[in-house]
Amino acid sequence: MPEPEPPDTPPRQGGGPTLREVLLHRGYLGLLLVAVLVGVPISLVAFGFVGLEHELQHWIWESLPDAAGFDRAPWWWPLPALALAGLLLAPIVTRLPGRGGHVPVDGLGGAPGLPRDVPGVVLAALVGLPLGAVLGPEAPLMALGGGLALLAVRAPVRARNPRVVPVLGTAGAAAAISTIFGSPLVAAVMMIEAAGLGGPQLVALVLPCLLASGVGALVFTGFGHWTGLSIGALSLPHVPATGTPDPGDFLWGVPLAVAVTLVCVAGQTLGRRVKAFTDTTTAPRTALRTAVRTVGCAVAVGACLTAYALLTGRSPEEAALSGQATLGALAADPAAWPIGALLALVLCKTLGWGIALGSLRGGPIFPAVLIGAALGVACAPLPGLGTAPALAAGLAASSAAVTRLPVTSTVLATMLLGGQAANAMPLLIVSAVTAFLTAELLRGRAGSAPRAATPTSVDPA
Repeated sequence: MPEPEPPDTPPRQGGGPTLREVLLHRGYLGLLLVAVLVGVPISLVAFGFVGLEHELQHWIWESLPDAAGFDRAPWWWPLPALALAGLLLAPIVTRLPGRGGHVPVDGLGGAPGLPRDVPGVVLAALVGLPLGAVLGPEAPLMALGGGLALLAVRAPVRARNPRVVPVLGTAGAAAAISTIFGSPLVAAVMMIEAAGLGGPQLVALVLPCLLASGVGALVFTGFGHWTGLSIGALSLPHVPATGTPDPGDFLWGVPLAVAVTLVCVAGQTLGRRVKAFTDTTTAPRTALRTAVRTVGCAVAVGACLTAYALLTGRSPEEAALSGQATLGALAADPAAWPIGALLALVLCKTLGWGIALGSLRGGPIFPAVLIGAALGVACAPLPGLGTAPALAAGLAASSAAVTRLPVTSTVLATMLLGGQAANAMPLLIVSAVTAFLTAELLRGRAGSAPRAATPTSVDPA
């Protein structure tokens, strides 16, 4: 495999290299080739990870209750499940390299992790997510893809050419999450927007990401058909029909986006306080305290899920996990959900999500999307609103509030709505921008907070 080297073209007078000089440089062409080559094995590993995670989730929340004689998971099921998750996660976050990945309240992911951190990230995700942690798989997948991508380049090469690390790590992350958001385009747009770059720098970063995510999507889709296993993509097979937006949609859509943002920011604020309580230091004498608090927080998440089941008489599985299945059921049949159950879902899942953000391991986006959708559908009976626009506003606003990436959030909501997105597009854009601005104002009052996707720096010059 060729060793990628960043272009060393001398800058032209008055600025950096031109786009043509960047694209035709031998080192950059080698980097593109590596991005394609690493996309295949990374996607295979990511497919195996997602398939195993979903099989474990199905076994824990459906097969085991059925074998025990229950028609669904009983109300108390989350308590032992999350207690076990905390007990299994504690030694990972205190002893293994990388501590099982970053704490999710710190964002979707930081700089590309080292290959030696990958086993801990995978183990933390596989013991936490299937057992009911209210988090998504996106952050572990990005860490997995980024770490594996760096295996393609030997450590001396990485040390000699440090600019290779963020580009190749980001391409690996894009390959790993190429279909987890329902489309490889979402992954590529996320990397572009998170980088905050322009000109040749933007193209230098986005081309490896597009190639790797495209290859990853092909592998995910092919293996999904071949094996029959779910690829775990965030998708809505059935959504309410969306008509042409009218003034009432925007009259209610803007305050709804603000309300969704308030809930999401409140959950993140809770997560930062929980992190301050649990994640003391890495010193050995505090490892036991961190482990005990991790277990305690996991049990607290289980209590939130149990409270939802007791308040509504429904399955605790609806409030547990990442929320992908519940989101699909909610969009397919909103009328089956009483307003009280929706509000209980928003309250209990937000509390569980906030605690998990500061103590467990996983991604922050998937649960937030369900929270926004549930709050939107709960507000649908407002005069002049309706289910379809309320759902659309909730989807776009929740993603923008958490990721702080309004363009990515609009694209994600568009992919989720599928054929209904064309009519909803103006409302999606307005909701995403409203949520982004509201979140920034709220965080400005409370102090700075990390972005959900850390900007990737790349200098192609």
